[in-house]
Amino acid sequence: MEPIPVSHPLRRLFTGLTEHAFMAELGVTDVKLIDYISELLARFVHADGLFVGDAAHRPIRSLADMAAAAEAMSLRGEPRREAFRHLGDVTLFWTGVFPESLAKGRSASALVDYCETGKRSYYLASTYADTPIQQEEAPILRRLSVDFETCMEGLRKVRGQMVY
Repeated sequence: MEPIPVSHPLRRLFTGLTEHAFMAELGVTDVKLIDYISELLARFVHADGLFVGDAAHRPIRSLADMAAAAEAMSLRGEPRREAFRHLGDVTLFWTGVFPESLAKGRSASALVDYCETGKRSYYLASTYADTPIQQEEAPILRRLSVDFETCMEGLRKVRGQMVY
């Protein structure tokens, strides 16, 4: 699926809603963090953005399978970093935008498991700082790890603004 163009009105909507939720409602003024979360929403507009493929290009749909795939990758390198970053993004998205879906048919600890997986995944992704882009993004990923619950709450507020 093609990414949504930068000038698309949906991106502007996500940016405005995210800025309001984080800045006005939560008092979070980290512009890079807010931009990252706005971009996350734009990437996941299409469900194809959520589910990465395995070696046979079949979508991996379960959190456990995504985590296992990330852990199985080589010890260093961009693919492993991206797998952990994506795992953090997926867990943040689900816990923030659709937390009720985590409770259906699962134990009461599902939300806690998602949060812990997200925090750990963002932390691991932040430890890869081999290139200038990775060095620039590492503090944002570290902040997502440390402030996962705040970001989750911010996404819930964004969702609340979209529901009439």
